[in-house]
Amino acid sequence: MPCFYRVVLLCCAVFSLSLSSAAMPVKLPQASVKQMLGQKLMLDLRYYCDSAPLNGQCRTPMTTLPPELAALIRDHAIGGVILFAENLSGTGQTITLNRDLQTAAQASALGLPLFIGIDQEGGRVARLPRSLATSFAGNMAIGATYQRHGSHFATQVGQILADELLSLGINVNFAPTVDVNVNPLNPVINVRAFSEDPAVVSTLGGAMTAAMQRRGMIAALKHFPGHGDTEVDSHLGLPRVEHSRAQIAAVDLKPFADIIAQQQPGMIMTAHIQFPALDSSTFVSKDGEQMLKPATLSRKILHDVLRSELGYQGVVVTDALDMAGISKFFSQTEAVVQTFAAGADIALMPVKLQHPGELAALGQLLDALAQAVEQGSLSLAELNASYQRIVALKQRYPLLPSAETAAEQLSKATALLGNPAHRATELALAKAAVTRVKPATADWPVTLKGKQKLLLIMPDRSKAQALAAALKHYSTAALQIDSISLQQTDFSQASAQIAAADLVISGFIAPMQSLADMGGMDDLTGIANLAAAFERQSRNYEALLPLISQNGKQHIFISLRAPYDISRYGQYAQLVLASYAYNTAEDVSAIGAGNATYEALAQALLQQYSLTGTLPVTVAGYND
Repeated sequence: MPCFYRVVLLCCAVFSLSLSSAAMPVKLPQASVKQMLGQKLMLDLRYYCDSAPLNGQCRTPMTTLPPELAALIRDHAIGGVILFAENLSGTGQTITLNRDLQTAAQASALGLPLFIGIDQEGGRVARLPRSLATSFAGNMAIGATYQRHGSHFATQVGQILADELLSLGINVNFAPTVDVNVNPLNPVINVRAFSEDPAVVSTLGGAMTAAMQRRGMIAALKHFPGHGDTEVDSHLGLPRVEHSRAQIAAVDLKPFADIIAQQQPGMIMTAHIQFPALDSSTFVSKDGEQMLKPATLSRKILHDVLRSELGYQGVVVTDALDMAGISKFFSQTEAVVQTFAAGADIALMPVKLQHPGELAALGQLLDALAQAVEQGSLSLAELNASYQRIVALKQRYPLLPSAETAAEQLSKATALLGNPAHRATELALAKAAVTRVKPATADWPVTLKGKQKLLLIMPDRSKAQALAAALKHYSTAALQIDSISLQQTDFSQASAQIAAADLVISGFIAPMQSLADMGGMDDLTGIANLAAAFERQSRNYEALLPLISQNGKQHIFISLRAPYDISRYGQYAQLVLASYAYNTAEDVSAIGAGNATYEALAQALLQQYSLTGTLPVTVAGYND
């Protein structure tokens, strides 16, 4: 093997990166080109099968680390992994998995610990079981509390998310989302955004980033330079934002610029989105089509804008490279080469490793990347600098658990995860977020007082059960609660159920789930079924709404996700509420264990507290 591949001596750079004000020199292990490249890969280990599945798709969750994957991490000096819900079935299991992952990494020639990342944003994107860990109502719910509570809940949520994740051995949270959701038709961001106001997003995103990083958790802002004005999900295609340069600076970039200046986030995640005002250069796709470069592959955006203009010195991580916004247009190797050439430090999910037959692909990718360095397609100097940034970040944060044994770590995590204080904050946020959108006055034109027969019309059975359980728990009077699921196939009794009710309470979830909610591109086969189900739910709901009016029933409508649907459905109800969240725990009837949104809604409907939430986005016909 040529000397070039064996060892590349690195200059002795010193970084002033630390959790405290004291400077901490970075101790750089000598590394070969391939070892440095290994540190720049963050692998997806969501599924793993002992042999190649007959249908071509492995769907066996990887909950214990197979020896061959441990060897892969060790032998290639891999820098990080990302975990999904399928990897996380319980406290003890998660701790053991993460300790085994770190043991494999420490056995490598470099001995550097792993970044172990997760998408635990809260709200619709949360990977830990909601009955186990505190998941919260999400960013737009926090935005709804801003007028009354400022950054209080952003700080509280950041602290609790960090504490709970770190107790399990997870050290990178791909959060907060600081996209400015200015497009009501945005299919993938919507309630993942704090607000449509870039100043509010900056304030709340900065508070959450600061809170997580003070606790020792690496925050990863996303999705640079902004995913807030798209109508295409970048999991499924390549969105394009036609904002002017001035508009990009004032809206899309502002939260990133402000938080970089004030908090120096450990990581920033790129977006697979075209921004012609920032970069109008083109590439030829693997199918021969000439196209504008997306941000993930754009040196003008990642280097010139993010590094030079905004002064960001931290680690740039790509969004998942298996998303169609990249994989549809590039081969696996070309995507990684191009994103490294653009200035990204870490390639997230660059290669499939779901059974033994796929494991050789990692070595082949590293060979191809090393060849790109040797041939000059990738700069050796920039590789050195990127490696230094990665090592600096790993030394800045406590990536390994403080507990010496798994038993000690388990004891601490069990006492921390979803504890009463954290659940109290979860419920407090849910209650502070609930917004009375109609009427605009403080008067309640519809109340539950004196009404015993309630009919719940909900998107599915679990949502109806969760709200019914919470209403019965908090009500001092006996309630008779019937329900209709918009997923059921037989609506022959619906008219009679409406006629028999004293009050109808309906809820709807729009838009439909995205691949980000579910986990990613491995869920692609299920998204078509979800789309069909969503269309059926919409048709069923719109058929039932006139029946409520025809029967002269009082009606409360609850917007359970993005409040934009109030423009469509608010006209059918005398009272309209927005919760910005809809998720239930595994036990939908549990109180104080992951069903905070429904507890908050039940108490609101029973008028047990004053509603102070305000719409953080424009809803046509109501606050425009």
